[in-house]
Amino acid sequence: MLSMASSEKKARGKHSAGNFTGQIGFVLAAAGSAVGVGNLWRFPYLAAKDGGGLFIIVYIVLAVTFGFTLLTSDIAIGRRTGKNSINAYAEMRPRWKFLGILTFLVPVIIMTYYAVIGGWITKYITVYLTGSGLEAAEDGYFTGFITSPGPASVFAVIFMLMTAFVVYNGVEQGIEKLSRILMPVLLVMIIAIAIFAMTLHHTDDSGVTRTGLQGLLVYLKPDFTGLTLRRFLQILLDAMSQIFFSLSVSMGIMITYGSYVKKEVDINASVRQIEWFDTGIALLAGVMIIPSIFVFEGMDGMNSGPGLMFVSLPKVFAAMGGIGQFVGLGFFLMAAFAALTSCVSVLEAIAANCMEIFHTERRRTTLVLTVIYTIASVVIALGYSVFYVELPLPNGSIGQILDVMDYISNSFMMPFISLLSSILIGWIVGSKWITDEVEYGGKRFGLKGLYKVMIRYIVPVIMLILFLQSTGILGH
Repeated sequence: MLSMASSEKKARGKHSAGNFTGQIGFVLAAAGSAVGVGNLWRFPYLAAKDGGGLFIIVYIVLAVTFGFTLLTSDIAIGRRTGKNSINAYAEMRPRWKFLGILTFLVPVIIMTYYAVIGGWITKYITVYLTGSGLEAAEDGYFTGFITSPGPASVFAVIFMLMTAFVVYNGVEQGIEKLSRILMPVLLVMIIAIAIFAMTLHHTDDSGVTRTGLQGLLVYLKPDFTGLTLRRFLQILLDAMSQIFFSLSVSMGIMITYGSYVKKEVDINASVRQIEWFDTGIALLAGVMIIPSIFVFEGMDGMNSGPGLMFVSLPKVFAAMGGIGQFVGLGFFLMAAFAALTSCVSVLEAIAANCMEIFHTERRRTTLVLTVIYTIASVVIALGYSVFYVELPLPNGSIGQILDVMDYISNSFMMPFISLLSSILIGWIVGSKWITDEVEYGGKRFGLKGLYKVMIRYIVPVIMLILFLQSTGILGH
């Protein structure tokens, strides 16, 4: 243990911005990374598509098993090595450095488009600030915006620069400080809008009145209608991919954040708190969104998929009347907070690896990355206009440049990385390598038995299925 602590101390000298001040700072920053745009639109959309409460039950079961295992692994790897993904995997087994490189490539790819999505949200904040919410509710508004080269690029650059500013200021003064402010505000805002959604009621042209409480029942009640084994497997895969998408695992971010965690921090308690925060926000997002859409658009509004945030919700806010302007502003501010904390974590993972690889200090590294990713963000933003293409993806969908980047990082690389990581930990270095770090300093790891079974047997199988399904080998 003494040699582990000394090697960790030596490794930490490479970080030019120090560590998180303690468990609260780390949990809020990690939760900030985990709570992103996916919680606000993807979780409610999947719940509406996959049987409401049925999806929620499946998701929670997978979060406390599958999500817990991957999150624990990443944080423990980071803290034990005191390094970022490339060198962390190399320290576990030198021949497995390639896995660290693959992990590093995930945030490298995600960063090309996350600021573009953040820019879309920033645009909608300005729409509601200027009292133009009714315009945003018009058909074709969102499409008109993203296909306009100038505005789409400008807002992407603005969001990119905000992200870079936080990373430039380091771990404690940048990331932790931002998370300590934004995460509690985000929680308060989402609870307030969720409560408001429960009070809504609307009578449509046919005389049917729908209420927010009825919408809540649609969201929470398990729907087993037409449930077959094939459909249940699809729900299972949807829930797993959402956990993956949400918890920031298998992309080097939690390894990076773990490398900034002090030895006295309880990893097991931290994982539990991060998962509660992340899952709680996702569930509340459903309480906020599903009843609102049900009240004004009925069950038909549930099928809007990814367009839910930028197309369906503005229509809902417009239908609310005058107060919709304020609710819309609150929602997109909240979405911007979630997107910013996640985008910061992605850029931080890249910066941290670059600082170790090139032995450069934080501010110079961040400035170089800012230039690179500002250019990349503009190129991706122009993917709906100047550089418009339609590319068939292995999962059966047709995508533009942003969709291609998202598919490569989230659907292809992340399941593959988790598969290899579980093989490395479960079958080569042994789960004890992780559990010893979790129990460092006499800390209790009550779910150690579950962790060992999951990492050795269950995660590899699940990840293989998810990878084969996402590549189209198992069908669409």
